[in-house]
Amino acid sequence: MEAVAKLKNYPTSPRKMRLLADLVRGMRVEKALAVLEHNAKHPAVPLRKLVLSAISNWKQKNEGGDETGLVIKTIFVDGARTLKRMRPAPQGRGYRVRKRSNHVTVIVDDVEAIKAAKQKQPKAIVADVVEEPAVETKTKKAAPKKAAPKKAAAKKTTSKK
Repeated sequence: MEAVAKLKNYPTSPRKMRLLADLVRGMRVEKALAVLEHNAKHPAVPLRKLVLSAISNWKQKNEGGDETGLVIKTIFVDGARTLKRMRPAPQGRGYRVRKRSNHVTVIVDDVEAIKAAKQKQPKAIVADVVEEPAVETKTKKAAPKKAAPKKAAAKKTTSKK
């Protein structure tokens, strides 16, 4: 049974947090914790705490379960509120500074549970997807464009007076 942990309104850019989320997605929990512990990026600390929280949530749901087989099943980062601030700029103007924040959601689950869920999918649906014929379309190559005819040079007329 999967367990969820959420981190809300963490004050760092979603783009920076996604770099770490992509790094640990699909990893075993022990390996992910080790990677995050030794990562130099500043969002690694709260992300590590979030994974630990997801593990403890999983332990609460599955009493007596072994946590060694846990995998980060899903992790995603969404943008949160953006604080807009003004920064002084030349000639009396002000530049807008957007201080971004993000929400992170981590879902952990046991490896066997993930495999069992994949096997329970109806085979009829899977067979339909596999048996669909691949549609191949022949693409015609465009004929090379002909060069436009050159315009005749305008003749200069000189009038005699």
